[in-house]
Amino acid sequence: MGNRSMAFLSNDLVYSAIVVFALAFILHAIETAWSVRSGEGRNLDRSRTERVARNATGLIVLADLILFAGLITRGLSADRLPLGNMYEFSITGAFAFTTAYLVALRKFPIRWLGLFVAGGALLTLGTAVTLLYVESAPLVPALKSPWLVIHVSAAIISGGIFLLANSIAAVYLILEKIERGGSRGNWASRLPSLDSLDQLTYRLIALVFPLWTFSIIAGAIWAEAAWGRYWGWDPKETWSFITWVAYAAYLHARVTAGWKGKKAAWLCLIAGSTFLFNYIYVNIWGTGKHTYSGL
Repeated sequence: MGNRSMAFLSNDLVYSAIVVFALAFILHAIETAWSVRSGEGRNLDRSRTERVARNATGLIVLADLILFAGLITRGLSADRLPLGNMYEFSITGAFAFTTAYLVALRKFPIRWLGLFVAGGALLTLGTAVTLLYVESAPLVPALKSPWLVIHVSAAIISGGIFLLANSIAAVYLILEKIERGGSRGNWASRLPSLDSLDQLTYRLIALVFPLWTFSIIAGAIWAEAAWGRYWGWDPKETWSFITWVAYAAYLHARVTAGWKGKKAAWLCLIAGSTFLFNYIYVNIWGTGKHTYSGL
């Protein structure tokens, strides 16, 4: 199969993953709706709701595998890893996000987060194929470096786990508001306790923060090799550092000031917003040495 055929196959696989993620999102939405109706006193078969939830998780697994195949064929079409532009960064980031969720699901009871995960994957992939798509092509000379794989892979994995942690922090704030208004009700009562959500958010960020630190350091080393300087306060470099400071502040507040619960969740979301700003605004509309690469 030629490179062009691989590129077309990759596109078909990414679109197929979008369809399966959409089906997973619909099933999780049905599961949530049935759970809410059950909480309102309706007689609904709980086993049926559980079956829908399991099927939704199975669809996320299937979509993740299809997306992985799309990444492989994209790389084969260009004879390189699919990390060379904004489109590839986005589809790889969606894969990192959903994979982080599935890995965490094996240890923590977070299947209820599937609605957010499927929705986030759909939003990311939809943006990638509609606004960011570029045809498969060889790397530009400036990107032909082993540091591309090291730096960008670390950034993508970090971003996926950051997004998962921020999704959990957002759910924490929603549940905290529900509890302040009274009891959780049937639907919300099946979700973990606020303390469990708070601890899981902290564990994920503590786990990935060293990798994000390494990503920034690797980027600086690559910048010195490519441009003759380690740091130039390029917009992308600056916002990557702001993200580092924000998550460092979150960890520092947790460890030294004892920030937990609502304050920690808001700080987590603020830190996550700096990452998203860098990903969306700086990458697409910003200026600087990074813009030519789409990264």
